Order: sequence, then C-alpha cells, then structure tokens
Amino acid sequence: MKKQLLLGDEAIALGALHAGLSGVYAYPGTPSTEITEFIQSSPLGRERGVHSRWCANEKTAMEAALGMSYAGKRALVCMKHVGMNVCADAFVNSAITGVNGGLVVLAADDPSMHSSQNEQDSRFYGKFALIPVFEPSNQQEAYDMMAKAFDLSEELKEPVLFRVVTRLAHSRAAVETGEAREENAMNASTDQWVLLPGIARRKYAALLDKQPRMEEAAASSIYNKVEKNGGKLGIIACGIGYNYVKEAMGNDGNVLKISQYPLPEKEIRMFAAENDSILVVEDGQPVVEQDVKGMLGAGYPIKGRLTGDLPRTGELNPDNVAAALGRETGPAFEVAKNLAGRPPQLCQGCGHRDVYGALVKIIEEYPDARVFGDIGCYTLGALPPFKALASCVDMGASITMAKGAADAGLRPAIAVIGDSTFTHSGMTGLLDAINENTPITVIISDNLTTGMTGGQDSAGTNKYEAICLGLGMDPAHLHVVTPLPKNIPDIAQLIRDEIAYEGVSVIIPRRECIQTAARHAREAKKK
Repeated sequence: MKKQLLLGDEAIALGALHAGLSGVYAYPGTPSTEITEFIQSSPLGRERGVHSRWCANEKTAMEAALGMSYAGKRALVCMKHVGMNVCADAFVNSAITGVNGGLVVLAADDPSMHSSQNEQDSRFYGKFALIPVFEPSNQQEAYDMMAKAFDLSEELKEPVLFRVVTRLAHSRAAVETGEAREENAMNASTDQWVLLPGIARRKYAALLDKQPRMEEAAASSIYNKVEKNGGKLGIIACGIGYNYVKEAMGNDGNVLKISQYPLPEKEIRMFAAENDSILVVEDGQPVVEQDVKGMLGAGYPIKGRLTGDLPRTGELNPDNVAAALGRETGPAFEVAKNLAGRPPQLCQGCGHRDVYGALVKIIEEYPDARVFGDIGCYTLGALPPFKALASCVDMGASITMAKGAADAGLRPAIAVIGDSTFTHSGMTGLLDAINENTPITVIISDNLTTGMTGGQDSAGTNKYEAICLGLGMDPAHLHVVTPLPKNIPDIAQLIRDEIAYEGVSVIIPRRECIQTAARHAREAKKK
C-alpha cells in the first residue's frame, strides 16, 4: 500500500486501472473529464494498452463499452449527469441484456450547476434501470469502490452505476492505493443479447429476479453502516453528505450511512424504530427522502430537502447541514464589496469572438432575426458584449430549434454550434433540415478541439465539410472561412447572402482555439 494525493476523479481512474480495466469510453464533460485524462496519461494504462480515446457522444461511449463487456473485458463509461440523458437508451437496455465483463457507468452530478444546465440526480437512473448504485463519501472510497463495483457487476452480470458529485470529483485527499490486478482474458458472451420482445421479456424477468441479491449486497455492504451515539434523532447520510454530517456533529447523533443502493429497507426500518425522527442528508435531489417516506408512511417524521430543513437547490455544505441539525455554525466569511464584477467571457483572440463580431452586425439589420445557440465556449455569446443568442437548451438543439422556428415562419433563423457539439448531437438535426431544405443558416464554429472542457480531441476534426456533403448539403451553400478581425466584413456579407437563400446553408469559421494553439507551441519548443 502507498499513499497518493488524488482528486476524486483521479482516485476513480486509478481504482479502475487497478481493478483490471481494459477500456474507458467517454465524452468530456465537467466534472467527469479528469477521469479519462488520468487514464490516458497513466503509465499503467499505456503499458497495458487500455483503450482511452474520446467518443463522439455518451451514447456511442455506452454502446462501445457494452461491446467490450460482451467480449469479456472490464469497461468504464464516464460522463457528466446530463450525458446520462444522451446514453439512456443503451444504458437502460444494458440492464436487460446484462453484461459479461464488468461494466461500470460513472455519472458525475453537478449540484449548484457550476457548469451545467440542470441539477438532475443520476441515482434516479439507477432506480429506473433496476441496477446497483455506488456513491462514495470520500476519495478513499472512490478508489476502493471501483474494484467492488466491477466485481459486483460480474457477479450479478449487470452494469453498475457509480455516482459522484462535483465537490468530491474536484477535491483532493490522501488515498491509500494497492496493486493492480490483471485484465480479464478475452471471453466473448455466448448468451443472447438480442432484445426481440420474446427475449427481452425473459431477460426482464431475470433482472427482476436479481433484485433481492442486489438488496442483500447493499444491506451487507461495508459502505452502508449504522453509528449509534445517543439521542433520538436519526440521520441518513448519503455519499458526500456523510462528510458534512461528521463535520457538523462529530461523533454525536445516530447516523445511517448510505453509499450503496438499492436502499437497505430492513436496516432503514430498524433504524427508524430506534429514533423519533429522521433527517435525510443527500447532495442532489431528494431521492432517498422520497423513498424513505414511502417506506415509513406519512405518520413518521422525516426531514430533509422536501421539508425545507435543507435547501431544495444547490450543494449541501457543513454549514447548512449544521443548521438543519440545530448546531451553531462558524462565522461567515466576509465578501469584499469593492471588487469589480468579472462575468465569464470568451478569451481575447478567440475565433468565436470574430464569428460573433460578424453575426452581431447582421442581427442589427434584421429585427426579427433569432440566433439559436448550443453548448460550448461560444455559449458565452449570450452575454455582453455580444448578447447574440436567443436560446441554449441542450447539446445539438441549435440546429433543430432553428429548423422548428423556420418551419413556424420565423426569418431569419440562425444556428450557432461548435465543432465537437456538431458531431455529438448536431448532425441528425442538419440532416432533417437538408431533407426539407429548410431556410436556416447554420454556423459550425470550428476551433479544432473540445475547448470548453480543456482541449480534448474533437471527433470530427478536418471532416466537417465531408460530413455536411455526405448528409446531402448543396456544395454551393457550404462555406469555410477564417475568423479574424480583418475578415469580419467579408464573413458578415457571406452570412447576409446566405440568409437571403431560401434553403439550408452552412458556414464553417475555422481557427484553432488559442489555448490549444499556445499549448501546441509550447510542446513543439520542447522537441
């Protein structure tokens, strides 16, 4: 054993490598990105040839990992919480097919929406798919649980969901690490994974038959435990919430720690019988609070986020947990009042800036124009000084929303989407528009990387013109330009010309992200 100072994400990655990982499949998304990056840079990963290329989106990642599992190898899928929505079809059906080699699906949730569109709680997906869920309370558990999760996956022949939150993913702690086990040998499944209705019904019945084994695994888990320290208030502390309870209470109070699901119902009922009321402390949505209310009935007092004893939105912290427990909190930090506000902005010199520089000129000429945005650095075009975007809903929505608005008669309808987001979720929307020759102007702002999450490879780099042509785009209305200040007038005129065209047009402004360009320049100097 040796100790290492690791981010939660790094502990997860190292735990997976030491558990005999053969492949990690992911699309970059904060706060999960560092897991795949750690595996990509790991000497052990390179030595063993662990597959670690970025995928086009979370659905392709989930399906590729399921294929590796079919072959008998251990696979990890990593994404942020909204990525679970993208891979949901494959994820839910993987519980029906079952798995062969261990398959762990890592969902990094983002309470408080530090870099996300919502606060959804991935534990709901675990319940929905009827599979086990692990939720570590600290970095050591994050490391240790990976081996347990892979082992349980292979024991049950089911995928396992592994849920963390931003605070755990992006904080550091000393972690004791062990030795790496060998990878599984190739051993392709001989079972039927064909979800024709007759087969799916049989397999779904088999999944239901496994539920008692999953519940027993949770009930006997070393990660679920009761601490009795007196009093009549019971605290159910889930995942990282356990840390906040310990900081607020020390060794006082009666605590049932939950870090493995399904919920151990028998243990919860016994715990409730020994206490007069229960406070549920969980970072995210009131998943456990709702379930415990259902178990114990309306007559048993249960407090938590639903009752307002803990805030309904945002991250938990030791102070709001202490307040819910009736404990005094320390003095609040004073916030300096004379600092100028610094809203997020696009980097100076960024090619997206020049795209918006041209676009703003056009919007001023068309009072009814609407620009539909997408997920990426360029979403900042919604803020001053550009104030250009009318919407940004989810990955790929820009093109399809522009199409729908144009179908309703809105002119001009313009979509702005990034290169990585286009290959993630934008291509099918463009195909719909091409099939109807919808009068929209699509701007694929290509900075040759996935810039928002730190400069990872973009799946379609140097292929965007070919992709558009392959989808049926008219070459006469497909243009590539270089976004530079000196070219803004010409780009503006091109946008103006294509707005006048009653059909689909695509403009691809291409210039490398200045952050990755600087990094590449530094790397070149070292050679």
